Amino acid sequence: MKFLILQCIKKYWFKLNYRKLFLEHKIIRDLSLVQFIAYFGAWFSNVAIYTMLVNFGSSEMAISVVTAMHFLPAILIAPFSGAIIDRVKIKPLMITLLATELLMTILFLTIDDKSELWLLMIFIFVRMSAASMFFSTEMSLLAKLLRGKPLQMANEIHSIIWSFTYAFGMAISGFVVNSYGIKAAFVIDAFIFFIALVIFIKIDFVVKASITSDKILQLIKDGFIYIKSNKIILHLIFLHSCVGITSFDALITILAKNEYKYIISVPLAIGLSNASRAVALMFGPVFISKYVTKENLHYLMIFQGFSIILWGFVQNDFYISLIALFIVGLSTTTLWSFTYALLQNNCDEKYIGRVISYNDMFFMLSCVLTTLFIGLMASLTSVDIITILLGVCFFAFAFYYTRILKWI
Repeated sequence: MKFLILQCIKKYWFKLNYRKLFLEHKIIRDLSLVQFIAYFGAWFSNVAIYTMLVNFGSSEMAISVVTAMHFLPAILIAPFSGAIIDRVKIKPLMITLLATELLMTILFLTIDDKSELWLLMIFIFVRMSAASMFFSTEMSLLAKLLRGKPLQMANEIHSIIWSFTYAFGMAISGFVVNSYGIKAAFVIDAFIFFIALVIFIKIDFVVKASITSDKILQLIKDGFIYIKSNKIILHLIFLHSCVGITSFDALITILAKNEYKYIISVPLAIGLSNASRAVALMFGPVFISKYVTKENLHYLMIFQGFSIILWGFVQNDFYISLIALFIVGLSTTTLWSFTYALLQNNCDEKYIGRVISYNDMFFMLSCVLTTLFIGLMASLTSVDIITILLGVCFFAFAFYYTRILKWI
């Protein structure tokens, strides 16, 4: 059975031409290596932060607010980051952003008790501001280097790397936090991030910044006017935001705090729950991607909705919940990469940085609203009802997509 699974993965890997993309584009190989290293380390801090919140005795709303701080920076800085990306040299910008993330990770080590939660939120905000701009810069870079199917595959590679490191990073960090403590996870994250920064500095690539005399505010204004006047871009930005509904960090932490702690330790519950979904996020596109077209994308959204509802019905049982979370994750990566590629392929290259940033802003807004909705509703109803409501949202987005398909 294991041999057959490996053969299927190998078959579809070559069929999707990921290997060809790596061979033809050195920059994709180099960026993928940095992504792999940096993302793997980042999950150590995530598990450590959520475990810290539970250890501090934080309320469900406090957990949701701290979670929202991971997404809020992308909303606030998006217009400025897009204009900056379209104006400055990309490599020095990305080095600065990676260095900022490293510094904030080190500062996590200074948090010792609940009275310093405000300081933790500041550190998270700064780190995620840098991470958000780095991601937007990277996606803008890909859109300048690739188009069409190769661009979609580059997005999928990014998603697969994210999912792979998410799966193993979350699982391993759960064991590390459980065995060696929260501070150990922060130290490991900082060390791994330092390695990623050193490797990135050595990458040799040059992408010219846009030659323009326009000031930053004028670029922001022009980008907004371009998006406002382009109906397709507006619809695709809103469509992509649906993936933000799968932001389950607060939900899983609340389940670990209130339900799973009686079965397994909190860090292991958080780590294994996220790892289960992440394994599916990694393998989902390998089997699903080749069947998805813009004509049938709404069926993938419907499947996503049903899988989340299924999870809602079984999540009180930790071990069955792990299986349900795996099913939830199968369609998410393809949904994310396909809707992202639709936007990139329909955007004028001149505005790509600003469009990507506004797109990330709406995506993160969706994540924030989902997270705050979870925190607010947790005091009013059960977690399974909240989960089912999130699943139903995908049915609405599927219907919405059928209405805008004629314009894409």
